[in-house]
Amino acid sequence: DPETARKYHDATLPKEAHKTAHFCSMCGPKFCSMKISQDIRRDAMAQNDAGASLAEAEAGMAEMSAKFRAGGGVVEVKV
Repeated sequence: DPETARKYHDATLPKEAHKTAHFCSMCGPKFCSMKISQDIRRDAMAQNDAGASLAEAEAGMAEMSAKFRAGGGVVEVKV
């Protein structure tokens, strides 16, 4: 998570002023892999909260399972 990454990063910096930057020196301000990961997790959780209910998801999986079995139940399909 970004908070833990920042703590580890800040522990290695000699001056307090370096610790106030909004990004670390590893990735830079436009690409922070830790921030991107956190943003993706947050967005996925928001989508799941606003998306289908568990019952709808299970019904969709059951429907797709039936289609898979009706198609022979094989993963590789000849085209």
